[in-house]
Amino acid sequence: MTGPWTPHTTANPPMPPHPEHEPTQLEKRALLLLLAAVSAAMVWILLPFYGTILWGTILALLFAPVHRRLLLRLKQRRTLAALLTVLLVLVLVVLPTVLISVALAREAGAVYERLQSGALDPALYFRGVFEALPPGVTAWLDRFGLVDFSILQQRLTDALAQGSRFIAAQALGIGQGTFEFIVQLFITLYLAFFLIRDGDSLARVLRHAVPLAPAHQRELLGKFAVVVRATVKGNLLVAALQGLLGGLAFWFLGLQGALLWAVLMAFLSLLPAVGAALVWGPVALFYLLTGALWQGLALTAWGVLVIGLVDNLLRPLLVGKDTRLPDYVVLITTLGGMAVLGINGFVLGPAIAAMFVAVWHIYGATRATGKAGDR
Repeated sequence: MTGPWTPHTTANPPMPPHPEHEPTQLEKRALLLLLAAVSAAMVWILLPFYGTILWGTILALLFAPVHRRLLLRLKQRRTLAALLTVLLVLVLVVLPTVLISVALAREAGAVYERLQSGALDPALYFRGVFEALPPGVTAWLDRFGLVDFSILQQRLTDALAQGSRFIAAQALGIGQGTFEFIVQLFITLYLAFFLIRDGDSLARVLRHAVPLAPAHQRELLGKFAVVVRATVKGNLLVAALQGLLGGLAFWFLGLQGALLWAVLMAFLSLLPAVGAALVWGPVALFYLLTGALWQGLALTAWGVLVIGLVDNLLRPLLVGKDTRLPDYVVLITTLGGMAVLGINGFVLGPAIAAMFVAVWHIYGATRATGKAGDR
């Protein structure tokens, strides 16, 4: 018995699927051109937010191990684990940075006011240094006009005032642009949340899209992640420790603006090999030349044995060991990156250098394999 809903057993079998169209060379070139055009347009659109995107990616890379541990404890609830990870970022990274910035702005403003009122006169300190110098050194400095204390006082006051005014202006700008700052912070944390939660799937998509062998993909992606983690964790940890130790020494010696000097030492500590010594070294020399021997010797010993030890021991362990880049390459690329890209360059400089080395290594290995196959 048959009806309208009874399937017909004599129906024609389904047609085999059509073979996929093989793109011609012209179509391939057109697709590559279109891909390059839309990629360039995407970069152009996102360029104003490259800093927030960069730090969102960095936070995701740094806190990915924390997210994996939370996943195990929360029974693979990815969204909840990612939210808790971002909350940790907010508590451990964002809030301390904001509090330090506020305190730094207050101290910079106080230093600027003291310079304007004349309560802080840096030329007086340098006059004592010059008077303690041997006559030969004083004559040599006189050739460059550095013994004219009226000119020197004006130059030093202008330089310190400009630096303090810059810090205060930056802090005031953040305060006036609170909405913009909050928007950038929201974008950073928002992006970090999705990268933390969906990072594995995004990495798989990227691996499928990049036309490289799986081994080469793993090498490049792994190298980028390792260098970013090592550079940020290593450099920031070393900078924070050196700035803290230097600031404590200045506070103990009774120097004004200890927090300001600590932040300056932390910033300069991003530069390997030189770093914080550019700040505590001249201060120790000033103490020695003006007769404050115990202060000068104590600060020198503290700088060499404690602050310098942090740089000499921790930086190779946290940065150089993981990146496998020579110290001179890290130094040059850090300086070059900061000169071109600002503060973000201390991460991107070594990262670009590491990717440069990795790509050339892959290229050399591919050429060697090709030559071996031709024999």
